[in-house]
Parts: sequence; C-alpha cells; structure tokens
Amino acid sequence: MELNNLKPAEGSRKDRRRVGRGIGSGLGKTAGRGHKGQKSRAGGYHKVGFEGGQMPLQRRLPKRGFKSQSAKYNAEVSLAALERLGAAEVDLVSLKKAGLVPELARNVKVIKAGEITKAVKLNGIAATVGAKAAIEAAGGSLA
Repeated sequence: MELNNLKPAEGSRKDRRRVGRGIGSGLGKTAGRGHKGQKSRAGGYHKVGFEGGQMPLQRRLPKRGFKSQSAKYNAEVSLAALERLGAAEVDLVSLKKAGLVPELARNVKVIKAGEITKAVKLNGIAATVGAKAAIEAAGGSLA
C-alpha cells in the first residue's frame, strides 16, 4: 500500500447532486424547487421563527419570570447540616470540601432549618437572624 493508491471504500462517497442541468438528469427546469414562490427564487428566504406574517410563537406567548445570573454564586446551609459536619470552625473552603455547597459558590448563608447543639465558629459566612441566635445559644459565634 502506498499513499498514491489510497482511495475511499467503494460506495462510501456519492457524487453531489447537480441540479438544473437539463431534462435528462431528472432535476432540470425547476431543479426540485417546485413552481414560483419565495422558496423557488435565489436569495430570498425568511428569518428564523417567521410564520408568513402570522404572529410568531415567541411573540404570541406571554413573557414570564426572571432568572438571576448571580444566583449560581449564592448557596445556603442549614443548621442541621452544620450539626452533621461536626467541625469546630467552618469556612467556605471546608463547606466546599464537605460537599455542602457547590464549587461555584462565593456567598454562603446559614439558614434556621433544624437544630444545632455543638458550638460552631463561622468565618466569612453569613447567617439569618434566627440561625445566628441558635448558633450563639449553642455557644458558637460568627466572625
């Protein structure tokens, strides 16, 4: 086998369709485009979502909702999750390592869901008013 003898397998490559090359080709005259109309002519075509002048679907349906792009950087941790973690000092890195918050998280807030009995010191983590009271009642603190 030499490089000058390489060729594709038999039948793997079809010849391209040559339209508008006479009646004998089977694709002469209108070249498979039918008769008249915008789709038969060169250059003219509609934009995406165009429905022939009818009000398009994306304009018929109501606008609804809003998804904040900054929400993916915010995370919440419950008091019950802090209790299970069992660490004396908790910061963003330790929460990511434990898998309690996603890797993208930048801002973490402790919410009052569940109970906490162990004293926990929070570094660089916010807490709701109720969660802060529960943490301080258990002997913990926020830094």
